[in-house]
Amino acid sequence: LHTIAAAFAELPQKVIWRTLGDEPSSLGNNTRLVEWFPQKDLLGHPKTRLFVAHGGTNGMYEAIYYGVPVLGLPLLFDQFDNLLRLKVRGAARVEEVRTLTKDSFLEALKDILENPSYRNNIQHLSQLHRDRPMSPMDTAIFWIEYVIRNKGAAHLKPAGFSLPWYSYFCLDVAAFLLAITGTFIMGSVFVFRFFCCRKSNKKLKAE
Repeated sequence: LHTIAAAFAELPQKVIWRTLGDEPSSLGNNTRLVEWFPQKDLLGHPKTRLFVAHGGTNGMYEAIYYGVPVLGLPLLFDQFDNLLRLKVRGAARVEEVRTLTKDSFLEALKDILENPSYRNNIQHLSQLHRDRPMSPMDTAIFWIEYVIRNKGAAHLKPAGFSLPWYSYFCLDVAAFLLAITGTFIMGSVFVFRFFCCRKSNKKLKAE
């Protein structure tokens, strides 16, 4: 936290930082710490120039929708892949948390803020993301009215709703697999005993 705060302090821009815990000693006057903020509202603000994020799926989609370039600090799971997809499209930079220093973080911040290609690339992705026949709200309204017009739209319901309970929970499939497994085990035991008995009978006859 102290490394990130020190880098933020050297920026001429104002920074809103969502973080919990004690205030870093290197915090600058341009940085405001908050426990929560409306992320979508901030990303949608016309003066927002950069989004520092861990790379969660929802956050990346919001950054694309509002056209804000990303500086990623991935921590685990799908965050690395999400940020890499933006990086290869020139809309983000990715820094390793384990090797992060004040100078490397500050350089990455200034690179995104001063290089217009990042914003141009994410704006292009935003246009592609928004280019659809209807807005999400209009699409939702259409399908709600469609279901009402067609009295529940029974023809669109999944066939799984009409399955018996044992088929719905795949119990018949589980019973079939267990039967095959049990038959294989019993057959193997029978064959093993058959050959063992033959060998022991031969030894007895030889004696």
